[in-house]
Amino acid sequence: MMRTDIYEKVSLFKMEKIKPNYKEISRRFDCDARTVKRYYEGGIKERKKQIKPSKLDDYKDVIESKLDLGVSAMAIYKFIQKDGYQGRYTILREYAKKLKMEKTKRATVRVETNPGLSAQVDWKEDFSIHTKGGERITFQIFLMVLGYSRYKYLEPTLTRDQKVLFSAMSKAFENLNGIPKEIWFDNMKTVVDQPKTQYSQVSFNQNFYYFSKDIGFHPIACRPYRPQTKGKVEALARLTERLRVYDYEIDGYEDIFKLVKDFQDEINSERSQATDYPPTKLLNKEKEHLNPLPTKDILNSYQQELIARKVSAEAMVTYGKVKYSVSPKYINQIVHLEVLDDILHIYYNDLEIRKHPISTNKFNYEPNDLKEILKSDVFKTKSDEEIENYIEGNLKVYDNF
Repeated sequence: MMRTDIYEKVSLFKMEKIKPNYKEISRRFDCDARTVKRYYEGGIKERKKQIKPSKLDDYKDVIESKLDLGVSAMAIYKFIQKDGYQGRYTILREYAKKLKMEKTKRATVRVETNPGLSAQVDWKEDFSIHTKGGERITFQIFLMVLGYSRYKYLEPTLTRDQKVLFSAMSKAFENLNGIPKEIWFDNMKTVVDQPKTQYSQVSFNQNFYYFSKDIGFHPIACRPYRPQTKGKVEALARLTERLRVYDYEIDGYEDIFKLVKDFQDEINSERSQATDYPPTKLLNKEKEHLNPLPTKDILNSYQQELIARKVSAEAMVTYGKVKYSVSPKYINQIVHLEVLDDILHIYYNDLEIRKHPISTNKFNYEPNDLKEILKSDVFKTKSDEEIENYIEGNLKVYDNF
């Protein structure tokens, strides 16, 4: 074993070009005088580290390919044993763990740095806020974050179904005037049929797969509990909590869209801690590297222009700060609104359930709806004739309310 203390001592003599007394130094350092002489004349010769061959060397290509398929280390171990592997399982397990960590780091760097390459998508689920009148409105917020610039796109919706996802993404691409090459998703049901685990490869939903091909991006499903690859969009989800300051400050559904879009502009103008720049400042550079948009027809085919509303406990939906009735059986259900030629059409699961002329009256009841509403509550003991007489005499009152 090398004695660095002896080497350091004789080095001082060499620097001064003085020949040392080998016996004297050997007594002080309790060693042989020949050792001192060898250190003085030859210095420390570092031994070359011998790299021993690993029993895994002949199987590394197989191991890596199987790991890419999501196969567990134990399954690979059993597989290569049949092909002659003589090593221990623990060696393979540690190698597989190291390989996975290296790939995760490479993926993280790729998502972090390359302009135009990646975006992350998720939802802020079931965000609730109250109107000035105390009505509770629960909605979803679609979230997209570009990897390089940290530019954020938000879209308020009432549901998280697949059509709504496609529509929100299409609007985001139109807003960016381009498409990231890769988009990273959590294992949401509208995207994957089978999530990626250590035992299985991800299986994308067929409709979603066709959507990604039509639009022109490569989807990537994040493995659960892998924060490195979806951290930016999760941070955005936490950031939306700043919207709670507007609780009891809005008038209705129409205010939510403006509220979320104003918030989007606000956070895109703030300096990012990660890049030290506001996202809007880096966005132009990122846009240069985005894929071009598909044709207008393809993009429009995925955009959903119907307006979603939740039917209130009064069996009413709100449009333009005015309330319109539907049957009480749709209370708490999500319906969609469409305005054509000053007529409000209301749909449930693509079936038209009611239509009303656009009105400035605060409350707008269809007589059959009002009859059902009254019969289900305070007038449940009254006859149909009594209810109809009441409605006939009071609809004008509602119109003037």
